[in-house]
Amino acid sequence: MTPKTIEAYGVRLRPSHLDDVADTVAGCADPVTQRGISGLPDPYTEESARWWITEGAPAAWATGGAAYAIADPATDRLLGSIGLSQPVPTRDQWEIGYWVAPWARGRGVATAATRALAEHAFAAGCARLELLTNEENTASQRVALAAGFRHEGVRRSANPSRGGGRHDLIAWVRLADDPPGPADRPLPDLPDGRLTDGVVTLRRVAPGDTDALHRLHTLPEVVANRVPPVPPTRESIERRCRLAESHWLAGRSADLVILHAASGTTAGGCALVYDEPATGQAMLGCSMLPEARGRGLTTRAMRLVAGWAFDIGLARLWAGTRPENVAAQRVLEKIGFRREGLLRGRRPGPDGTRTDSVLFGLLASDLPGGQGPRVSGAPGTRGQNVVSSEMIP
Repeated sequence: MTPKTIEAYGVRLRPSHLDDVADTVAGCADPVTQRGISGLPDPYTEESARWWITEGAPAAWATGGAAYAIADPATDRLLGSIGLSQPVPTRDQWEIGYWVAPWARGRGVATAATRALAEHAFAAGCARLELLTNEENTASQRVALAAGFRHEGVRRSANPSRGGGRHDLIAWVRLADDPPGPADRPLPDLPDGRLTDGVVTLRRVAPGDTDALHRLHTLPEVVANRVPPVPPTRESIERRCRLAESHWLAGRSADLVILHAASGTTAGGCALVYDEPATGQAMLGCSMLPEARGRGLTTRAMRLVAGWAFDIGLARLWAGTRPENVAAQRVLEKIGFRREGLLRGRRPGPDGTRTDSVLFGLLASDLPGGQGPRVSGAPGTRGQNVVSSEMIP
């Protein structure tokens, strides 16, 4: 590729010049940029910016890549940077990467620039583009989806971490013949960020939920439903909370915290795991804190999630319980789940044993009224109210 100014989607992609030095320093020294790109110099100085503009960017072009400044078409002020690297000529493949300055964030600049450069690359003969993001960089993951990139997998320990060690990267890929526009999301965001019936509210799990969820998932009766039935460490729960949004964007799972609608305090947790996208099937599980049990909250929460799941196009939900967990089975039946059978020795038990699992299934037509979410919710069954947490090892 050769340097060529590109104007599309409300941004200008052009070669960098020395007038960009001050804005490059401000953008690359920003803590958000530093977190997202571990290889940037720290501190990022005027000398760093001059090197990039006079040596780094030209070297990218010389080695078969590209390095553009993202600029405002009206003022030509620098808004960020975007480029192509890691060329694999035998595969017609490049990696696309970018950063956006603090004064340009929240305006769709990254998405616009990524779309513009991707289209230019495909027109020049590229067949495949990769966009790699840190697991916790959900802003970039949303950009990837908005620019038509699809989740492809995780590259374990693929990148050095700032300060030592290594971390995973998530691979997002767009092909030259992929349809235009944003990539489809198997699990879209909740409407207005939540589900509620006025008694319970469900929202996506966040880092601040670590303490409550660690308490929940180390309760003996909840541990008994885990696979394997071993208490999780606080570190593992903290990681789960940090990556909940990323897993949701990838279409793997919708991890939810259940709140008392009136007080906003935590009542429990619920998760929808999209285990069979090809058949439209997902697994649903729910666990409640002791003080929230016996009040019908489990029934309400699971009914809300089931209704949302069918609304977004899922065809079937399933849940599993231990044979002795009669309270959970009654909750499932109250929602509309039907018992479908016994899976012998399905789950690992304590000390190398195996335990059975009772299988329940739910179709949209099984919900009360036969369609859509029900928000009025009948009182639940008193008891453990712990439906299988198999999906959260």
